[in-house]
Amino acid sequence: QVQLVESGGGLVQAGGSLRLSCAASGRTGSNYIMGWFRQAPGKEREFVARITWSAGSTYFADSVKGRFTISRDNAKNTVYLQMNSLKPEDTAVYYCAAKKSGYTVYDNWGQGTQVTVSS
Repeated sequence: QVQLVESGGGLVQAGGSLRLSCAASGRTGSNYIMGWFRQAPGKEREFVARITWSAGSTYFADSVKGRFTISRDNAKNTVYLQMNSLKPEDTAVYYCAAKKSGYTVYDNWGQGTQVTVSS
């Protein structure tokens, strides 16, 4: 089991930036994929970005491509989501998740952190 704790959310004006952190503990390893998801009020949870622990390969949702970056610090077992040029539509609870490579479902989730972007 992997424990995930997100931090870094808050209130920011449109056009601003925030960096979210996800600290992982427990049975992590280089064969894990770390993802960020978000859920806005009244909407389904949606994929935002993911990174592989080993190679650092990244993938982004079209809605955040070019504005968000994802990175990891293996020594600190922490994954980051740098969010730039934020828009009001980025307002959501952001969740960190983990799954083993080759698995379809993310089966480890953090508690979420609120990001609010004001216009």
